[in-house]
Amino acid sequence: MTVYRYGAARPDGALVQGTLDAASADQASAAVTELGLFPLALVPAAAGDTEKPAASRRDLAIVFRSIAALVSAGVPLERAVAASEPLARGALRETLGATRSRLREGQGFAQALSAGRGAVPGVVLGMIRAGERGSQLGPALEQVATHLEQEAELVARVRQALAYPLLLAVAGTVSVLVIGTVIVPRFAELLGDLGQDLPVATRALIAGSTVLSRFWFLLVPLGVAGLWTVRETLKRPASHRSLDETLLAIPLLGAVRLALATSRVTRALGAMLKAGMPLLPALAAAAAAAGDAAVAERLGRVRERVARGEPLAISLEREAALAPGALQLVAVGMTWRAGDLAAQEAERGLRTLVTLVEPALIIAFGGLVAFAAAALLQAVYSLRPGGF
Repeated sequence: MTVYRYGAARPDGALVQGTLDAASADQASAAVTELGLFPLALVPAAAGDTEKPAASRRDLAIVFRSIAALVSAGVPLERAVAASEPLARGALRETLGATRSRLREGQGFAQALSAGRGAVPGVVLGMIRAGERGSQLGPALEQVATHLEQEAELVARVRQALAYPLLLAVAGTVSVLVIGTVIVPRFAELLGDLGQDLPVATRALIAGSTVLSRFWFLLVPLGVAGLWTVRETLKRPASHRSLDETLLAIPLLGAVRLALATSRVTRALGAMLKAGMPLLPALAAAAAAAGDAAVAERLGRVRERVARGEPLAISLEREAALAPGALQLVAVGMTWRAGDLAAQEAERGLRTLVTLVEPALIIAFGGLVAFAAAALLQAVYSLRPGGF
């Protein structure tokens, strides 16, 4: 007998975890099902202690599109995985290699993939498992591939939109550091040799430059320690959720975050429903795809409402779990289309936000440079001839 660690969804949509003894993975999956649960992940307990790094959406999209195309063309699943394995890298490639071995042993595809211990997202495993249960593995793989491709495209667009503001911030920071640690100290030496009183702005600039020049070696570790503290704080679910709630409340930024989460949730939910997964387990798995702890908590409350008999669209609206523009499409059953609409709204909102951030950065760094120049010129113009 082997101890298996499982993650599953209850009929009310709540996620549960546990362990059980079984002779094989198939028997363990059957035992979880007999408990009235919908299994999402199942791995041997000894192997489940170490999580592998998650593969990128782009790599997953390429691999699963290849597998889906081959399976749709009639290629056996094990051979399709073997043919797609060279397209993967890192932990994903190792996972596919282990998956082929498990497929030859007679395990299901979702069960075999779960050996990756985090390399393949739980949402993908749930979609594949639902397709296997309904004897619709081919269509389920197509839905998985499409979902991952859209996720990869969305991530690429977000990174592309943020590339220029990030470059502008880096360039501006470097410029300010050069001015503060190289240019201003040289002027300070010249002005100090004259022995005259300097304007307030000039003294403030020189004081700031002195602190930056003499104690920069302390600022670096302090910054690293600050980032580490923030990272460790955000690992706590309560802190992470509070931060996400705060970000959602910020005008414009909150709308963009909600639209991004909506696109992920509705696309995952639509794909899982098409693959044959029941609504409540699908809602539980889709919450994990939100990428936002606050939205995931709202979706948890939506599951509770739906379990009590409330309509899905009304529950989503009352909990503000999705962007308003997507609710109407969800209400008429166009969940996948709602994801496309939310992605477009997120892209438009992101462009608007970037449009505002770029001039703000230019004004901020330009203001610092202008202050330094004005302070130095003011000192030069205030010099008295008798002081030379």
